[in-house]
Amino acid sequence: MRTPPRVLIADDNPTNVRILRARLAGEGYDVVTAADGQEALAVARETGPDLILLDVMMPKVDGIEVCRRLKAMRDLPFTPIILVTAMTDAKDVVAGLEAGADEYLGKPVDHAALGARVRSMLRIKALHDTVTAQAEEITRWNATLERRVAEQVAELERVGRLKRFFSPQLADAIVTGGAGDPLRSHRREISVVFLDLRGFTAFAETAEPEEVSGVLGAYHAEMGRLILEHEGTLERFTGDGMMIFFNDPVPVANPEERSVRMAEAMRARLRALCAEWRRRGHELDFSVGIAKGYATIGAIGFEGRWDYAAIGSVTNLAARLCSEASPDQILISQRIHAAVAGLVQVKEVGPLQLKGFHRPIVACEVVCLKEGAI
Repeated sequence: MRTPPRVLIADDNPTNVRILRARLAGEGYDVVTAADGQEALAVARETGPDLILLDVMMPKVDGIEVCRRLKAMRDLPFTPIILVTAMTDAKDVVAGLEAGADEYLGKPVDHAALGARVRSMLRIKALHDTVTAQAEEITRWNATLERRVAEQVAELERVGRLKRFFSPQLADAIVTGGAGDPLRSHRREISVVFLDLRGFTAFAETAEPEEVSGVLGAYHAEMGRLILEHEGTLERFTGDGMMIFFNDPVPVANPEERSVRMAEAMRARLRALCAEWRRRGHELDFSVGIAKGYATIGAIGFEGRWDYAAIGSVTNLAARLCSEASPDQILISQRIHAAVAGLVQVKEVGPLQLKGFHRPIVACEVVCLKEGAI
């Protein structure tokens, strides 16, 4: 409600208008007037008063009909109406109240009664305006909250879809943006782990497709759980083979240790799985190769199909060590061994003449984690 409140006086008697105007203006109200019912409707629309004093007996449109029309106008804000009349018959009072009037004031108008009723109706108007403003504010808050919730749900759904194809770290980095574009090509030192399910090709040639699918499902589920647990990034898996690297897209502490711990946990779990598969007649086993070095990492592919990949000799070395490893064996490069020497018991292997490497490679076999390091 504005300050000072605006009061519309509608009366066809100029003397009554002059008296009411003088009294209300003297109390600090902003007063506007109308000389008949039709003008009252027009002035109410034009000025938007906070209170209307409405004479009942007016030409063109009587006060009760004016009241009825004002209350029916949906585009007008709530405005209290006091009917001012010399008619005191109960039927007239009822007719006025049914038309929407909020109060009655008899003629001749008593100054004290006029002031009391005006103040009372303006308090109701102020309360109504406050409630309306609060309701509008709550509506805006709700709309904002709904929009934010929808945005968060959309983001969660986006992350969920990304995590079906990327590691959780990469999915989160893509969504949040991080310090830069995680898909842009960059160079970083990483630890790379290659896994291979030995005997799978022969198994797949002779087993039923449902059996092959069941073995792969169990293998992927168990290995995937351990990859996530150790915060590795799964670059790809091709049937029985997997490549995981550590320290990208999110840098992690002790990537070499994480890679070895993950590989040892995988070997322990695969021993149980392989024992179960052998009871079913499936001759399957497991081998791992781990290497450390710099690689160029980022998105590769074409529009419509992109992969997140690491490229460099370190990935080749890990893959060749995995190929060279015997069943149930974990082979690690010298750089990995240097970083985890206090963690594992090893046996030196080699030198190995690995495909793609001109010089023989010295590697180590991880026998087990040292006592107290588990």
